[in-house]
Amino acid sequence: MRTRELVEKVEEEGLAPYAVKSGESRGRIHPEAEHRYRTVFQRDRDRVVHCRAFRRLEYKTQVFVYHEGDHYRNRLTHTIENAQIARTLARTLCLNEDLAEAVALAHDLGHTPFAHAGERALNQLMRDDGGFDHNRQTLRVVDLLEFRYPAFDGLNLSLEVREGLLKHGCNWQHPVPVPELENQRYLEAQVANLADEIAYSNHDLDDGLNSGILDLEMLEDIWIWREAKGIASERWRGRDGTVEPRQTITALIDILVTDAIDSTAKRLSAASPATADEARKSELRLVGYSDRVHVGKRELKEFLRKHFYYHPRVQRMTDRAEKILSDLFRVHREDLSLLPDKAREGDGDDARRVADYLAGMTDRFAMSSHAKLVDSHE
Repeated sequence: MRTRELVEKVEEEGLAPYAVKSGESRGRIHPEAEHRYRTVFQRDRDRVVHCRAFRRLEYKTQVFVYHEGDHYRNRLTHTIENAQIARTLARTLCLNEDLAEAVALAHDLGHTPFAHAGERALNQLMRDDGGFDHNRQTLRVVDLLEFRYPAFDGLNLSLEVREGLLKHGCNWQHPVPVPELENQRYLEAQVANLADEIAYSNHDLDDGLNSGILDLEMLEDIWIWREAKGIASERWRGRDGTVEPRQTITALIDILVTDAIDSTAKRLSAASPATADEARKSELRLVGYSDRVHVGKRELKEFLRKHFYYHPRVQRMTDRAEKILSDLFRVHREDLSLLPDKAREGDGDDARRVADYLAGMTDRFAMSSHAKLVDSHE
């Protein structure tokens, strides 16, 4: 029988010395008894998957609002793709897969409706009240805003997973202690962050092509796309041409993941951190691409920013999203009785409680709330 103790022993013997071991976790804010079969990071992953904020990701925008089409990515599908890539990276590098997966699955729990347009709108609306950032909001979700346990608010995740969610550090007031940070986050968190970038760049490219906003000719100037196309052409030669962009994106993901693995392995070999904490204290980030692929990835990201994220069709949705959230923020600030009881009793001042409530909305709930509270009175 595979008990927790056996899994921890397998980790000690099989993972790299610089991997985070479940049996060496720094614990949780609220101490809990260990589970008989699941490690601390497996329990964290399960808590994330079973929480309400995770389910709401299905109706939160990645780029296209949910009613634009059934085949475009949403925050949930993005999160699943991110977690898959994170597991591959962690497994190959002999890091803790469960920890990397838990961070990847939780990383967008604090995202607003309407993607970054919603985040920008809330940040502007909260400019005099501490601002808004979806990474900060994710920590609020897992520490405060989920209600599943009688002894504490939040999910009481391990300090390691919570540290992994602090993508840009913690330069704001937080009601509960935050993990102590070193120069870098541990390697599994760096892996989850890199997987996030690989996932969204490639699936946004896929959605852009499927929407007709982007076309294949536009991508010919990007060398990393041409290299992926050359690899893919051997797979789809003689087949229906519609598989060309899909196979090229598959090859592009493979280029990025393989380069990240090889380059990270070289850095780790040169740095030789003896423990996970030594890796956290490194002056240089150890997980990443080679210089050549880093440039290609940056070119691809700039291409998407220029030709996709700011395309008039996407921008129209962005403008509408910003108006919806701005109107809802104003209406709820003027009448706090519109907030659910639990939201009115939440942490922070009135503005923060309203922001917590709006950030938790799905696209469709925000639109229906706007129709009910604003449109019907105009």
